[in-house]
Amino acid sequence: MNRLGLLPLLILPLLASCSAPVGGPTGSSPVAALAATPKPTPTPTPTPPPLSLASIFGGDKPDLAQYDPSQIRVITATGDVIPARDVNYETVVHHDWLYPWRQTADYLKASDLLFINLESPLIKNCPIIRTGFKFCGDARAITGLDYAGVNVANLANNHLTNFGPAGTNETQILLSKHGIGLSGLGLYEIRNIRGVKFAFLGFNGVGTHIDRAELKREIDLVRPQADVVIVAFHWGKEYELMPIAGPGIAPDNPREIGHLAIDDGADLVIGNHPHWVQPVEIYNGRLITYAHGNFIFDQMWSQETREGVVGRYTFYGTRLVRVDYRPLVIDNYAQPRWLDDASGEGKAIIDRMATASAQLAGG
Repeated sequence: MNRLGLLPLLILPLLASCSAPVGGPTGSSPVAALAATPKPTPTPTPTPPPLSLASIFGGDKPDLAQYDPSQIRVITATGDVIPARDVNYETVVHHDWLYPWRQTADYLKASDLLFINLESPLIKNCPIIRTGFKFCGDARAITGLDYAGVNVANLANNHLTNFGPAGTNETQILLSKHGIGLSGLGLYEIRNIRGVKFAFLGFNGVGTHIDRAELKREIDLVRPQADVVIVAFHWGKEYELMPIAGPGIAPDNPREIGHLAIDDGADLVIGNHPHWVQPVEIYNGRLITYAHGNFIFDQMWSQETREGVVGRYTFYGTRLVRVDYRPLVIDNYAQPRWLDDASGEGKAIIDRMATASAQLAGG
């Protein structure tokens, strides 16, 4: 028999077996089956809601655990830091340059950046002066700022220059040597926090008018360089709950200036000087904190001047989405401590701040 004649008969069964489905007559390949399986739609990361007084003081605070942690940046800001007069005295008596910061430093260091209003020059051989209004702190007090993790200090206020150009220059050099950025007195600082650039500016309106043209010029200068612009002001009448002008001393109306700064391009406005905690305002979607009260200072003569808040400002990308105020009281002329009681003195401070904020919004 011709063997070549059998070849087509042998090839046909072979071809038929090769063409059979791997998974049987009704099946398909594992790869094809996997490709055909519908993929679940990923749950999108939610966007935090707009800032509101209810989210600041009420129960509507966004839960940051729901959001992308890589987008979160936290700035902490204090009230007035004045390591002079009895603060300087108590620090020397305790032989402890960290004394004013010991009760609060852990919380202050837990954010991405700490911004303070430094209202006293830091100079060598600062005399211990326990009365009057000419302030200085010992240069060794810089170790306290280092301990608390201060990153940027605003110098635009009415006491930083109390020891003249020499004292101001010595303070600026000292801070710069310790890696602390400076705002105010014509200076600005830009800090890059994991890819988001924050600019810090400062202006003094105590003993002088705030230069509106200079305010706009500096915001315009940093705006192209920064993702977020934060402007600090020293302003307003002392020992008042609401932000108002102090004729002859602080001549500008804080609300007018705060609105102007936001209209000029600021993203967050931080105020100090009144030595009382004052309300906040949301203007055109941006926040103004009119006064944080005292933080490190020796005004033990009234309850309000012993009180303050520390603001914790949380940004999601470049947008401010959460604000928390932690209340405090100053002990022994020098040392703030937290008031975390849910129904006592700390709550009273926050409630007073919230009520004044609501009044400001409705006025």
